[in-house]
Amino acid sequence: MSNTGKPRRVVIMGAAGRDFHDFNTVYRDDAGVEVVAFTASQIPDIAGRRYPAVLAGPRYPDGIPIVDAARLAELVATRDVDEVAFAYSDVTHAAVMHQASIALAAGADFVLLGPRRTMLRARCPVIAISAVRTGCGKSQTARWLTRLLGASGLAVAVLRHPMPYGDLARQVVQRFATLDDIDAADCTVEEREEYEPHIAAGSVVYAGVDYAAILARAEAEADVIVWDGGNNDYPFLRPDLHLVLADPLRAGDETAYHPGETVLRMADVVIVAKTDAAAEADVCAVREAVMDANPNAALVLARSPVVLDDAAAVAGRRVLVVEDGPTLTHGGMAYGAGYVAAAAATQIVDPRESATPAIAAVYAAYPHIGKVLPAVGYSPAQLAALAATINASAADVVVSGTPCDLARLVALDKPVVRARYEFAESPPGRLEAIVRRFLVEQALVAG
Repeated sequence: MSNTGKPRRVVIMGAAGRDFHDFNTVYRDDAGVEVVAFTASQIPDIAGRRYPAVLAGPRYPDGIPIVDAARLAELVATRDVDEVAFAYSDVTHAAVMHQASIALAAGADFVLLGPRRTMLRARCPVIAISAVRTGCGKSQTARWLTRLLGASGLAVAVLRHPMPYGDLARQVVQRFATLDDIDAADCTVEEREEYEPHIAAGSVVYAGVDYAAILARAEAEADVIVWDGGNNDYPFLRPDLHLVLADPLRAGDETAYHPGETVLRMADVVIVAKTDAAAEADVCAVREAVMDANPNAALVLARSPVVLDDAAAVAGRRVLVVEDGPTLTHGGMAYGAGYVAAAAATQIVDPRESATPAIAAVYAAYPHIGKVLPAVGYSPAQLAALAATINASAADVVVSGTPCDLARLVALDKPVVRARYEFAESPPGRLEAIVRRFLVEQALVAG
């Protein structure tokens, strides 16, 4: 309660992910708190909606409005807000403090809820995969890990960081075992990028909005849970083994982003990824930064080899490259694995020359993006704009570096060659030995 005896009035700043989780775990049942609004950032078409009453609980019979983050100062002033809770990820430390300054200047406290208050404890062992930035290689690391666990005879459930961009009331608990499950849920491109590779590898994926309910479902069928993190957020579950990736292609970011520095300092194992694509000096710089921040972590070096499904179809052709969306947008990368794989092409076609207005707006918002097309598709209209941009280009062939099956989603008049990338230790064996030792300690396998 506030000093007046009235509930503290709270605004939660988010991006349709951690904000909902923090509400569910900390604020929803607290009679001393009234959450007056969520704010929306990073993800289009979230503002203007409501967190539904079926999820918000009986204290919020009308649900909770979701408004644009640009209205933060107005919200604090007009709704008599006492506290602003910051709850999204992959932002610079300076950007967090700019939001804090807006909140403080308007008269509210500014808070960051930590792992201790927001992590759920599972009844079975949890291995979590996090990263210091979006696009470090969490997904292929998670696939490598689930294959190792499955080969050990263990039932594995993958819990994916939330991306509930559709009908929230339908997305309380989502379970994906087949591509048909993904189709039935009307998943966005970003969701498909994360779910499809796990399903192709034989894993069951859970996601949604209420992670206490999701965890209860997953525990019923799993010997071990793999938390596949999103952006650079810390896990929603308390990990028993925490793997964190760092990216030497963005050397210096290890301690520059929130909450990436937090997960780096929490890590049991730090994986320096993409060593095959980065300069040796940058690999060394990242190793030194990791050891400075977390000298007790085990250090593993890894590669991300990229392979084209049909290299002959690309060589000598005019190629348009489509990349994983979040890696390029708030992940800050100018290009990704698809561009690397297409290097043998005679000409890389610049998709900006054929960009529809909706796609041109993405380039305007993220001017660092190079001659590649981010796989955005948060709505049917945006997905249609993506397809129109590809079809209007001068390319002969599309190289798709997005982990989802692009040709399954949109009608294209050009052949699509997929660029696939996997996790590979360099040299092999260290991470596998760490995981196997963990499994023995948890009595999941015999020693």
